[in-house]
Amino acid sequence: MRADIAIIGAGIVGSAAAYFLAKHPALRGRKIVLIERDKGFGEGSTARSAGGLRQQFSTPENILLSQATLSMLRDAKGMFGADADVAFREQGYLLLASPHGAHVLRENHDVQQASGADIRLLAPEALEAAFPWLACDGVALGAFGASGEGWFDPPSLAALLRKGAREAGVDLVEGEVAQIEMADGKVDHLRLASGARIAAGALVIAAGAWSGHVAGLAGVSLPVVPRKRFIYVLDCREASEALRRAPLTVDPGGVWFRPEGRMFICGKSPEENAEPVAADLDAVDHDFFEAEIWPALAARVPAFEGLKVVSAWAGFYDYNMLDQNAVIGRHPEIGNLYLAAGFSGHGAQQGPAAGRAIAELIGDGRFTTINLSRFGFERIAQNLPLLERNVI
Repeated sequence: MRADIAIIGAGIVGSAAAYFLAKHPALRGRKIVLIERDKGFGEGSTARSAGGLRQQFSTPENILLSQATLSMLRDAKGMFGADADVAFREQGYLLLASPHGAHVLRENHDVQQASGADIRLLAPEALEAAFPWLACDGVALGAFGASGEGWFDPPSLAALLRKGAREAGVDLVEGEVAQIEMADGKVDHLRLASGARIAAGALVIAAGAWSGHVAGLAGVSLPVVPRKRFIYVLDCREASEALRRAPLTVDPGGVWFRPEGRMFICGKSPEENAEPVAADLDAVDHDFFEAEIWPALAARVPAFEGLKVVSAWAGFYDYNMLDQNAVIGRHPEIGNLYLAAGFSGHGAQQGPAAGRAIAELIGDGRFTTINLSRFGFERIAQNLPLLERNVI
């Protein structure tokens, strides 16, 4: 098989890249192949994401990526048809800070305002008035996304992008890339585990948590690894209607929760020295909930004292160990290799816009919508982190 452009990974990032590549005017008639090893699309980060979308970042590029995805979510029916539904709930994010961390919220708020984000800083008295279910002990400041933040269903959006890509002529190939063959310093062929070979004029690596491994097949050291995260489903019969309409709320200690129908979901990123073993995807650590999450939930939301965990699941962040920001762009030495990985938990909300950015790079030779040059591989090669302060 011959592909003008091959994409490894058919999660939300790779599917978006395929969709926008197929729609790009300069790439009409090009053979685009989307390769995915998971036939059911159930094991990747997209399928197991909580689907949050926020503009409360410290890096302007992250804000702009989320704003671009927001526009796509709001125009889903226009992009994909009248039946398109990604279950977008624009209920906001509420980030809480202790006295020690309040200056970070203020500094980030300046960046967010400069990017046009509708984020409002609220003192404890204003927080208690706006969110009567909230206990503000130890809280010095809150940042609330009054519009343009919320959550959606990532598998539904990924499926719409894949469907749109296939309708535009993209071939979806099931298989695992086992080898990347190089010639004259460029990607030449992909060899699948089945033995099939695909000649590739250009290659996009969008393999989520496994992108570091896939990049290694091309001799590229990409510091992206799988980091396991748990999401717990809660039943709280004492929850008021106001609490059931709550924004996604993040406690100063990192515990987060949000409504999910008549239930709630919650989670927390562990400390660096307590990362769970990533080998068994479906194993959930319930002791982590009891020790690290439940006490914070009960203290912050008194109604949660009587909650019950009714279900849970695990998934992977495609974690960039250098700076927790995505790597988006063309490899500086391998001219036909493009990277879109390392989103560190932000892939669902930034993936659609990142896929469009890859299409711009290949079709136009440059970023035309959002300048993502700072997210390029060069900072990885030079060990120059571009740190994101708001990683949840």
